[in-house]
Amino acid sequence: MHYPFYNRRRDPFALMQSVLGDFDRIAPMRGQPVFPAVNVWQGDDAVAITAELPGIEPADIDISVKGNVLTLSGERKAPEVPEGARWHRNERGYGKFSRTVRLPFAASDDTVEARVANGVLRIVVGRPEEDKPRKIEIKAA
Repeated sequence: MHYPFYNRRRDPFALMQSVLGDFDRIAPMRGQPVFPAVNVWQGDDAVAITAELPGIEPADIDISVKGNVLTLSGERKAPEVPEGARWHRNERGYGKFSRTVRLPFAASDDTVEARVANGVLRIVVGRPEEDKPRKIEIKAA
């Protein structure tokens, strides 16, 4: 790129803005979004995880729990395009993915339930009885 030098610039930041604009066009600073996007929240009895997985069959998703780590992995398959077809826009990512979520407690496979509806996977990990908060009764003296 050619950046002209002006002896009498009115805006001292004009050259810098021009350079940054060119850089953004060549190499955008926006990073790739993490896939799948997940939300995690905890209640008294369980932890719930939702993940956006549009267009992925449940058979292509693997969920595993080891200790206090839940791993969600799978593959989003690329669409079949007829030979000779030309892409005009290809923004969706394809291929294998994996997300790991650290749970606030150790869990086992038998306390995990998973359901998918409308492209959203919902995983509920039950909290072990010994880890659930207990109300302590206060005795009068």
